Amino acid sequence: LDDQLINWKRQQQLSGNGAEFEANLEILQQWCDSLADVIWKNRQQIKQVETLRNQLPIDLPPGQQDLLPILNNTITSLLSSLVTSTFIIEKQPPQVLKKDSRFTATVRLLVGGRLNVHMNPPQVKATIISEEQAKSLLKNDKNVKNETSGDILNNMGTMEFHQASGQLAITFRNMALKRIRRAEKKGNETVTEEKFSVLFQSQFTIGGGELVFQVWTLSLPVVVTVHGNQECNALATVLWDNAFAEPGRIPFQVPEKVTWPQLAQALNTKFMANAGLGLSPENLLYLASKLFGQADDYTMQMVSWSQFNREPLPGRSFTFWEWFYSVLKLTKDWLQGPWKDRLILGFISKQRAQDWLMKGRNGTFLLRFSDSELGGITITCVTDAQNNI
Repeated sequence: LDDQLINWKRQQQLSGNGAEFEANLEILQQWCDSLADVIWKNRQQIKQVETLRNQLPIDLPPGQQDLLPILNNTITSLLSSLVTSTFIIEKQPPQVLKKDSRFTATVRLLVGGRLNVHMNPPQVKATIISEEQAKSLLKNDKNVKNETSGDILNNMGTMEFHQASGQLAITFRNMALKRIRRAEKKGNETVTEEKFSVLFQSQFTIGGGELVFQVWTLSLPVVVTVHGNQECNALATVLWDNAFAEPGRIPFQVPEKVTWPQLAQALNTKFMANAGLGLSPENLLYLASKLFGQADDYTMQMVSWSQFNREPLPGRSFTFWEWFYSVLKLTKDWLQGPWKDRLILGFISKQRAQDWLMKGRNGTFLLRFSDSELGGITITCVTDAQNNI
């Protein structure tokens, strides 16, 4: 179950970059319910044995260990582990979170119905915390649960039980981030590289008040923006984190460098999700040449975060990601039809386009993405004037 939950969360994170994701939790919930049944019945049996031993006190044979306390601790620990690990975020908050904009999120407990948690409906509270606070939280620093890095409006609610499906969940529909407190900048880090997380906390009572569990779960990293012009660079941070985060990492560490094939896969997924058709091998070769210059093979090339979205491309005032994002937005907003029909060659250099067209008849033309203007498309054609372009 742990493996399946980890895999589900990883697929959910990759879907933030546009990967396909089967969000249905029904099979996982069935497993959780069945496991909760087994654990709870075991615990009741152990409790009954304890009651019987109190009623009929019989001394253990000399040298024999009393297993009941060990069994009781083990089964309670299993129950605690099940409850805390199945408190999950079914629908993540937006990973680019604009201040003062409304946003939603859904939190769910996969064992809520079977353990009758809904008999005493739990409250859930959402707060925003920094990367450092998230690290402290995972080190079991209990004080962090009361710390925040900002103020979220409409951040409290009560979980609701749906009898037909057995789901115990809450959807926050009108949250809004009113204030954010940023950490001191590290080196040349920009505000759009700073990561936060929305922390959801609750307290569950089980067995008629006999057991009380403090539970919490962290959202995927979010980047907080104030102006719309920060969205491009914020999305770069989110894409890199979603694509290259490793399971069990320290929040929110990502590799400083990745291989070109890894980045190419992430860019292809993003383009396919936004434009309806992915990038061809020729497209990817052109993109690699923009990062590394001309080469026969890029499979062993490493791309750093700085190359991706800190350092401008040679001879340009913008980074590789800023250029790629502008192409992505242009295609998504205005050119999806021609792109999906393969009528846009797009990713080709000016020189290569001219070489191709010089061999064509008058009236031959092609559409390519501009190298020098962000979000521009260049239409190049062969004219009547002595085959000039």
